[in-house]
Amino acid sequence: MKRIGILGLGGVGGYFGGLLAKAYYKSYDVEIIFIARGETQKAIAESGLKIITDDEEAIVYPKLVSNNPDEIGELDYLICATKTYDIEESLLSLQQCITQKTVVLPLYNGVDAPERILELFPKNEVLQGCVYIISMIFSPGTIRKIGFYEKLFFGSKTASVSKLNELQIIFQNAKIESYIAENIEETVWEKFIFISALASATSYLNQNIGQILSNPESKAVYVELLTEIELVAKAKGLNLPEDIVNQTILKLEKSPKEATSSMHRDYLAGNKIESSSLTKFVVNEGVKYGVKTPLYEKISSVLLS
Repeated sequence: MKRIGILGLGGVGGYFGGLLAKAYYKSYDVEIIFIARGETQKAIAESGLKIITDDEEAIVYPKLVSNNPDEIGELDYLICATKTYDIEESLLSLQQCITQKTVVLPLYNGVDAPERILELFPKNEVLQGCVYIISMIFSPGTIRKIGFYEKLFFGSKTASVSKLNELQIIFQNAKIESYIAENIEETVWEKFIFISALASATSYLNQNIGQILSNPESKAVYVELLTEIELVAKAKGLNLPEDIVNQTILKLEKSPKEATSSMHRDYLAGNKIESSSLTKFVVNEGVKYGVKTPLYEKISSVLLS
C-alpha cells in the first residue's frame, strides 16, 4: 500500500489531489490523504471535494481528510502545494508523518522550495516539480479550473528511476498529464520565469492578462521583467532556450484573457502574498550573481511595503 499525502488543497493541490482521490478511492494499492484544516477540512469531510471545470462537475472523496499527524500516519509520498510562505510551518507540523523513506514532491509557485525542504529534512528524497494550470479555490472544498491546459512536470538528479517511474504510473492511472523531465531544473525555471514576471506585473499594475497584453505600457513592464529574470537564469548557468522571452510572451498570449496570477488574486482579496518567493527572490539571486534587476527591485519594494 502506497500512502500519498496532499498538503495544501488550493488550485493546484485540490485539483491534482482530486484526480488522485477520484482514481484511488476504492484502491487497495494507493491511499490518498488530504491534509487540511478549518473550513476546508469540514467541507470535504461533510460533502467531499468538488471540482468544477469548463464542462463538468465532480465530487471526489479521499481515504481521509485530517490535519492530525496521529490520524494521518506515515507517508510514502507527500505532495506539497501550500503557499510558499507556509512551507516551514506546514511541513514541521507533519514531522512524525515524514519518515526517511517519504518522497516529497513540491508543487509551489517559486523555485526555492526544494532547498528549503531539504534544510528541514536533509535525509529525504525531495523532487523538483511544477505545474501549468489555471485553477483556484471557489469556496472551501470547491476548486474551479479554467481552460483545458494542464501539465505536471517532475524529476530529480538524485532519485532512483524506479521511484520516479512509480510516481509517474500513479499519476497516469489518475489521468494526470504528467511528465518526468530529464532537465527538471530548467523545466522548473521556465515555469518560474513565466509565473514570476506575471505575478509581479499583475500585482504591481493591478491588471489581468488581457489588460496587460492590450496596454503597450503594461506589456513593456512585463517584457522588461522577463528580460531581467532571463539574465539572472543565464548567470546561474541554466541552459534555457535562446528565445525564452518570446516563448514566454506566446504562453501568455495563449492564456485566458480574463485570468490573472494567484498572487494578484490574493492581493485583491487582501490576503498575504507570495512576493518573497516570486519577486524578491529574483532580486536576491541577481545580487548573488551580480545581475542588476532594477524593475524587479522597484516592484519588490512596492509589494513588500
